Amino acid sequence: MATDPAHARHVLTIAVAVLLASAAAFAGGSGGARLVGVPVFAWCALGAFALNWAAWIHAVRARTERYYDLIGSGTYLGVTAFAVAGAAVASHVTAAHAVLAALVVAWAARLGTFLFSRIRRTGGDGRFDAIIPVPLAFLATWTLQALWVVMTAGAALAAIAGGTERTVDPALIVGVAIWVIGFAIEVVADAQKSAFRNDPAHAGRFIVTGVWAWSRHPNYFGGIVLWIGVAVAAAPSLSGAQFATLVSPAFVALLLTKVSGVPLLERRADRRWGDDPSYRAYRDSTPVLVPRPPRRDHR
Repeated sequence: MATDPAHARHVLTIAVAVLLASAAAFAGGSGGARLVGVPVFAWCALGAFALNWAAWIHAVRARTERYYDLIGSGTYLGVTAFAVAGAAVASHVTAAHAVLAALVVAWAARLGTFLFSRIRRTGGDGRFDAIIPVPLAFLATWTLQALWVVMTAGAALAAIAGGTERTVDPALIVGVAIWVIGFAIEVVADAQKSAFRNDPAHAGRFIVTGVWAWSRHPNYFGGIVLWIGVAVAAAPSLSGAQFATLVSPAFVALLLTKVSGVPLLERRADRRWGDDPSYRAYRDSTPVLVPRPPRRDHR
């Protein structure tokens, strides 16, 4: 019997995600603190997948993606807390590592509550409409979320669970400053777009004001920048194979610009407003990601 190409694609996606997370766990846990002989980083990766697979079981039965983003943020919080606790039990946690943990926790808590509030207000995410009825495709989505957590938080987790002595140093200060800039851009972009959508006068329109006049996806730009900050802050705590976890910002940028973020939203915007001359003018004169002062007023 021939294999369903879609079925094979979903299985391949899940397998690749597990392999990538395993490689990250091997590199990030190399030389780090251990619990019952297993690297703390590896426990974090296992926990990320276990939590998302358990959530998938409920979601596929209830046929809903309502808690997808909330579980994603909860996964960040859970693995970060476990990394801190595991490092404290196996070795020690320094002030620098506590700061790294705080950066991840603050970002995840803010984004999780924002996205969940948006889901409660709008009632759902149209991106999942074609996925929910296909359990294996839905499982692949939850699996990718677990991979997303492991890869993006990888540098911070490796640093926290590394068990290395470290004081507050220039790299930590610079990294925190970069994180603050990225976090501020992301928060402002989300707030401006929410206010725009909540105004009945803007129904069916696209935002071109505020930071959205500088970039078509400023929230994604802010997200990439803040993870660069985390990587810079984490770098001095890493050694050997752990340096591989510094791929985090590149991984975030790749997924947001080539896979799940920008491409989906750009196609949706083109379908909705592609025939609108004002939208085409905005699209053609506004950078897709990296902000630039607007060339004209699109209001």
